[in-house]
Amino acid sequence: QVQVVESGGGLVQAGGSLTLSCTASGRTFSSRAMGWFRQAPGKERDAVATISRSGSTYYTDSVKGRFTISRANAKNTVYLVMNSLKPEDTAVYYCAAGVGGTDVAWGQGTQVTVSS
Repeated sequence: QVQVVESGGGLVQAGGSLTLSCTASGRTFSSRAMGWFRQAPGKERDAVATISRSGSTYYTDSVKGRFTISRANAKNTVYLVMNSLKPEDTAVYYCAAGVGGTDVAWGQGTQVTVSS
């Protein structure tokens, strides 16, 4: 069973930056699409950015030009660099391994809080 662990959340002022990291266990990391999702209080969990096994990326409109997703297969790690953060980016951020498949593994989430 794949285990997913996120790190890097925290409190930052508007306009600041944070980098989230996600490590997934197992030998199949390079063959899995990975993604970052977020859930704000009272809202559904939505996709923020995904990266395929070939490196193709997707971003939700609200983060385009500000967030960058990347992966380091040798380290079983995916990153989310978040720049120009806004208060509306405040949420719990979750990493998912196997996005789009039938067996998605989720991390426990990391809190990102952006103060105005």
